[in-house]
Amino acid sequence: MADEARKTASAMDLRERVPHLSDVELATLNVNAQRLVVAGSALQRAAATDLLPVIEAELSDRRAKKLAATPPKTPRVMKKKPAAKAVTPSE
Repeated sequence: MADEARKTASAMDLRERVPHLSDVELATLNVNAQRLVVAGSALQRAAATDLLPVIEAELSDRRAKKLAATPPKTPRVMKKKPAAKAVTPSE
């Protein structure tokens, strides 16, 4: 019973901390959570499974904000090159 309460408390702590993590920390947490879902103990799998939706939501939110913050690219306009002068042989 105490283990379940501790697991829930630690998972809640991480859920609350996710928005405050840097991009690198969030990416690392995502990779670790995905790894634990596949290869962790039962307790780790449960915690990682609970945490993954929060991580993925934060990642998609950050991607959307980053995309909205970048200005649209303007197409490049190719400059016309001057025509090459004809070379006449001098005699």
